[in-house]
Amino acid sequence: MNVLVTGSHGMIATALIPRLRARGDRVLRLVRTEPEGSDDVRWDPPAGTIDAAALEGVDAVVHLAGVGIGDKKWTEARKNEVLESRTIPTNLLARTLAALDTRPRVLVSSSAIGYYGDRGDDVLTESASPGDDFGARVCREWEEATAPAEEAGIRVVRTRTGLVLTARGGFLKRLLLPFKLGIGGRLGSGRQWMSWVTLDDDLDAILYLIDADSVSGPVNVTAPNPVTNAGFTKQLGNAVHRPTVIPTPMPALKVVYGDELVDTLLGSERVVPERLQQSGFTFSHPELDGALRAVLA
Repeated sequence: MNVLVTGSHGMIATALIPRLRARGDRVLRLVRTEPEGSDDVRWDPPAGTIDAAALEGVDAVVHLAGVGIGDKKWTEARKNEVLESRTIPTNLLARTLAALDTRPRVLVSSSAIGYYGDRGDDVLTESASPGDDFGARVCREWEEATAPAEEAGIRVVRTRTGLVLTARGGFLKRLLLPFKLGIGGRLGSGRQWMSWVTLDDDLDAILYLIDADSVSGPVNVTAPNPVTNAGFTKQLGNAVHRPTVIPTPMPALKVVYGDELVDTLLGSERVVPERLQQSGFTFSHPELDGALRAVLA
């Protein structure tokens, strides 16, 4: 197939693109910089411009663009950047795809489990209602921005992805140094639920959803066995053979990231991949201990 990918310099896309090519797909990258080759297509979301003609003949689209949620303190300016870096490009892409003479069969558009907000011990399937904090608002409006593609008859899948486990980047890479030094510890009470997925399973799920013609709408991309933060902390300590008895000092964390972002990171989201499992998808790493061994091998 001809597969268009956005966010091509991000952690997930840089791993996905070789997987797509390995199975015989041609990959086109939607880029904001000067195109590096014939398979790069230019767009400028803030300006509302995109080379629509170059998208004719695309079979599938994987949309992964957006600035990092937890990279910087949430000032009002940063929160606006987080929101608009998702909603504006997504809406532009969805409207452009809807207007093509030959539309793609599927748009797999990223979202996140932040959609559900802080929900305590509630088990959250795709039918659960959205939360009411800023992260939930971002995810809700991010998903709503795909509406023009869906209304045009394109199969739209909204992947609500959990914490992606990879030593190459993301939150796990940030945790590895303090845990290896023996100063890693639980966050807050440790009772909050963490819904995670390995990078390999995340990539497998995206490839599966490109091909699964019967699946559309929201799909939780998380391993079937979420854990509490205390459980995650203990298992990561075991994986790197270090103690985890010292809790993470919350005042220091709030100095770096701010109260609102830290409160969001401490939220409890016990998410399960009901639709993926019901459709027949199989996880390679359903349990955290095996997942950490594989990721850190």
